[in-house]
Amino acid sequence: MAVVKVTRPKLAAGEKMYLGAIFKGFIITMKHAIASLRNKSRGAKDMESSGLGVTMQYPEQKWDEHLPEYYRGAPALVTDEQGRERCVSCQLCEFICPPKAIRITPSEIPSDDPWAKVEKRPLEFDIDMIRCIYCGMCEEVCPEQAIFLRKDYAITGLKRADMMHDKEKLYEIGGVRVGLVNKWNELK
Repeated sequence: MAVVKVTRPKLAAGEKMYLGAIFKGFIITMKHAIASLRNKSRGAKDMESSGLGVTMQYPEQKWDEHLPEYYRGAPALVTDEQGRERCVSCQLCEFICPPKAIRITPSEIPSDDPWAKVEKRPLEFDIDMIRCIYCGMCEEVCPEQAIFLRKDYAITGLKRADMMHDKEKLYEIGGVRVGLVNKWNELK
């Protein structure tokens, strides 16, 4: 195998000191600063900004109407129209979660239950919102469409325990999802 040595081109004195690049960067920065002061920043009208730049004044102004369709917020569990759990404790979301933020403890459905056709349901379903990276992999992998990412970006808590969402909290914030659920399908 042949070895080819590549020689670097010699730089001129101005190129060695990067004066040209620094000057060009300064000019671009000043153009943006002057446009911002003249209320001509790109996107300022769309964001209903305060006047200087495109900064949104958060508590008074919200992102809600500006969120794109593909926005991935916090995960939540949903029930069907009859209030039944969609989750079958398959634990796929737990296994695929990159930061391991989801923890599921499965349990069996009693045989006298009218929905005993389904083998399992979650006894515990916890999501650590501090660890969650909102990647959406849990939503993608769920075969029963039991977990969805809400369009919610303001998740706060005063203690670490407030950021640990249990099954009841996840169902409370998730609500009801309408549509066919495979686990209740009689033909399956």
